[in-house]
Amino acid sequence: MFLGLLQEGPKHGYEIKKEIDGAVSQFTGIDLKSVYYPLKRLEEKGMVTKSVRRAGRRPERYIYKITKKGKDEFTKLLNKNFLIIQRPYLNIDLSLYFLQYVDPKVVRRRLENRLSGLRKIKAWAEERERTLQREKALYHMIAITEHSLETVKSEIRFTERLIKQFA
Repeated sequence: MFLGLLQEGPKHGYEIKKEIDGAVSQFTGIDLKSVYYPLKRLEEKGMVTKSVRRAGRRPERYIYKITKKGKDEFTKLLNKNFLIIQRPYLNIDLSLYFLQYVDPKVVRRRLENRLSGLRKIKAWAEERERTLQREKALYHMIAITEHSLETVKSEIRFTERLIKQFA
Protein backbone atom coordinates (compact mmCIF):
# COMPACT_ATOMS: atom_id res chain seq x y z
CA MET A 1 0.00 0.00 0.00
CA PHE A 2 2.77 2.45 0.93
CA LEU A 3 4.72 1.65 -2.22
CA GLY A 4 1.57 2.13 -4.27
CA LEU A 5 0.81 5.50 -2.71
CA LEU A 6 4.36 6.65 -3.41
CA GLN A 7 4.02 5.68 -7.11
CA GLU A 8 2.25 9.02 -7.58
CA GLY A 9 5.32 10.89 -6.35
CA PRO A 10 7.14 11.84 -3.14
CA LYS A 11 4.98 12.47 -0.08
CA HIS A 12 5.47 13.31 3.55
CA GLY A 13 4.12 11.00 6.23
CA TYR A 14 1.08 13.13 7.00
CA GLU A 15 0.01 13.09 3.33
CA ILE A 16 0.30 9.31 3.27
CA LYS A 17 -1.67 8.95 6.51
CA LYS A 18 -4.37 11.32 5.20
CA GLU A 19 -4.73 9.32 1.97
CA ILE A 20 -4.94 6.02 3.88
CA ASP A 21 -7.53 7.41 6.30
CA GLY A 22 -9.52 8.87 3.41
CA ALA A 23 -9.77 6.89 0.21
CA VAL A 24 -7.80 3.73 0.95
CA SER A 25 -9.46 2.85 4.27
CA GLN A 26 -12.89 2.85 2.60
CA PHE A 27 -12.14 -0.42 0.87
CA THR A 28 -9.33 -2.02 2.87
CA GLY A 29 -10.42 -1.73 6.46
CA ILE A 30 -6.91 -0.56 7.33
CA ASP A 31 -6.70 1.74 10.33
CA LEU A 32 -3.10 2.73 10.99
CA LYS A 33 -2.08 4.55 14.12
CA SER A 34 1.24 5.60 12.59
CA VAL A 35 2.74 5.44 9.13
CA TYR A 36 6.29 6.03 10.26
CA TYR A 37 7.19 2.52 11.39
CA PRO A 38 6.21 0.88 8.07
CA LEU A 39 7.99 3.68 6.18
CA LYS A 40 11.12 3.13 8.29
CA ARG A 41 11.04 -0.60 7.48
CA LEU A 42 10.68 0.16 3.75
CA GLU A 43 13.59 2.57 4.03
CA GLU A 44 15.72 -0.08 5.75
CA LYS A 45 14.94 -2.48 2.89
CA GLY A 46 15.99 0.12 0.30
CA MET A 47 12.49 0.49 -1.15
CA VAL A 48 12.05 4.15 -0.19
CA THR A 49 14.37 7.03 0.53
CA LYS A 50 13.78 9.79 3.03
CA SER A 51 14.81 13.42 2.76
CA VAL A 52 14.20 16.37 5.05
CA ARG A 53 12.40 19.52 3.97
CA ARG A 54 11.58 22.67 5.81
CA ALA A 55 9.17 25.36 4.59
CA GLY A 56 9.64 28.71 6.31
CA ARG A 57 9.21 28.48 10.06
CA ARG A 58 7.38 25.18 9.89
CA PRO A 59 8.96 22.13 11.48
CA GLU A 60 11.07 19.78 9.39
CA ARG A 61 9.18 17.18 7.37
CA TYR A 62 10.42 13.88 6.09
CA ILE A 63 9.62 13.34 2.44
CA TYR A 64 9.48 9.73 1.24
CA LYS A 65 10.22 8.68 -2.32
CA ILE A 66 9.98 5.22 -3.84
CA THR A 67 13.20 3.73 -5.23
CA LYS A 68 13.70 1.52 -8.28
CA LYS A 69 13.84 -1.47 -5.91
CA GLY A 70 10.56 -0.32 -4.34
CA LYS A 71 8.89 0.05 -7.74
CA ASP A 72 10.03 -3.43 -8.75
CA GLU A 73 8.77 -4.91 -5.48
CA PHE A 74 5.45 -3.08 -5.81
CA THR A 75 4.92 -4.47 -9.32
CA LYS A 76 5.82 -7.97 -8.14
CA LEU A 77 3.45 -7.77 -5.14
CA LEU A 78 0.59 -6.31 -7.16
CA ASN A 79 0.85 -8.97 -9.85
CA LYS A 80 1.10 -11.72 -7.21
CA ASN A 81 -1.98 -10.34 -5.42
CA PHE A 82 -4.12 -10.79 -8.55
CA LEU A 83 -3.40 -14.50 -8.39
CA ILE A 84 -4.09 -15.06 -4.69
CA ILE A 85 -7.38 -16.90 -4.51
CA GLN A 86 -8.65 -17.86 -1.11
CA ARG A 87 -11.95 -18.22 0.63
CA PRO A 88 -13.02 -14.93 2.19
CA TYR A 89 -13.09 -15.05 5.97
CA LEU A 90 -15.80 -12.91 7.48
CA ASN A 91 -16.10 -12.03 11.14
CA ILE A 92 -19.58 -13.52 11.33
CA ASP A 93 -18.17 -16.99 10.52
CA LEU A 94 -16.83 -17.35 14.06
CA SER A 95 -20.23 -16.51 15.54
CA LEU A 96 -21.88 -19.01 13.20
CA TYR A 97 -19.45 -21.70 14.32
CA PHE A 98 -20.64 -21.30 17.92
CA LEU A 99 -24.28 -20.64 17.03
CA GLN A 100 -25.57 -23.53 19.15
CA TYR A 101 -24.50 -21.66 22.31
CA VAL A 102 -26.65 -18.59 21.65
CA ASP A 103 -30.36 -18.24 22.36
CA PRO A 104 -32.21 -18.32 18.97
CA LYS A 105 -34.13 -15.14 19.87
CA VAL A 106 -30.85 -13.33 20.47
CA VAL A 107 -29.44 -14.73 17.23
CA ARG A 108 -32.43 -13.39 15.28
CA ARG A 109 -32.10 -9.92 16.85
CA ARG A 110 -28.38 -9.78 16.15
CA LEU A 111 -28.90 -10.91 12.57
CA GLU A 112 -31.60 -8.28 12.06
CA ASN A 113 -29.17 -5.65 13.39
CA ARG A 114 -26.50 -7.00 11.04
CA LEU A 115 -28.95 -6.85 8.13
CA SER A 116 -29.73 -3.23 8.94
CA GLY A 117 -26.04 -2.38 8.94
CA LEU A 118 -25.46 -4.25 5.68
CA ARG A 119 -28.29 -2.32 4.03
CA LYS A 120 -26.68 0.95 5.12
CA ILE A 121 -23.38 -0.16 3.60
CA LYS A 122 -25.23 -1.11 0.40
CA ALA A 123 -26.87 2.31 0.22
CA TRP A 124 -23.48 3.98 0.79
CA ALA A 125 -21.86 1.86 -1.96
CA GLU A 126 -24.69 2.59 -4.41
CA GLU A 127 -24.41 6.32 -3.76
CA ARG A 128 -20.62 6.17 -4.04
CA GLU A 129 -20.91 4.31 -7.35
CA ARG A 130 -23.31 6.95 -8.73
CA THR A 131 -21.01 9.75 -7.53
CA LEU A 132 -17.92 8.16 -9.06
CA GLN A 133 -19.70 7.63 -12.39
CA ARG A 134 -21.06 11.17 -12.36
CA GLU A 135 -17.57 12.54 -11.63
CA LYS A 136 -16.11 10.28 -14.34
CA ALA A 137 -13.68 8.85 -11.80
CA LEU A 138 -10.91 6.51 -12.79
CA TYR A 139 -12.18 3.02 -13.47
CA HIS A 140 -10.22 1.42 -10.65
CA MET A 141 -12.24 3.38 -8.07
CA ILE A 142 -15.51 2.37 -9.74
CA ALA A 143 -14.39 -1.27 -9.91
CA ILE A 144 -13.55 -1.32 -6.20
CA THR A 145 -16.95 0.13 -5.37
CA GLU A 146 -18.74 -2.36 -7.65
CA HIS A 147 -16.88 -5.23 -6.00
CA SER A 148 -17.85 -3.99 -2.54
CA LEU A 149 -21.46 -3.58 -3.65
CA GLU A 150 -21.69 -7.12 -5.03
CA THR A 151 -20.12 -8.52 -1.86
CA VAL A 152 -22.54 -6.70 0.43
CA LYS A 153 -25.53 -7.75 -1.72
CA SER A 154 -24.45 -11.36 -1.29
CA GLU A 155 -24.14 -10.90 2.48
CA ILE A 156 -27.62 -9.36 2.60
CA ARG A 157 -29.13 -12.34 0.75
CA PHE A 158 -27.35 -14.80 3.05
CA THR A 159 -28.39 -12.92 6.21
CA GLU A 160 -32.02 -12.70 5.06
CA ARG A 161 -32.09 -16.49 4.51
CA LEU A 162 -30.48 -17.10 7.88
CA ILE A 163 -33.02 -14.90 9.68
CA LYS A 164 -35.84 -16.94 8.18
CA GLN A 165 -34.39 -20.04 9.83
CA PHE A 166 -34.86 -18.37 13.22
CA ALA A 167 -38.44 -17.22 12.61
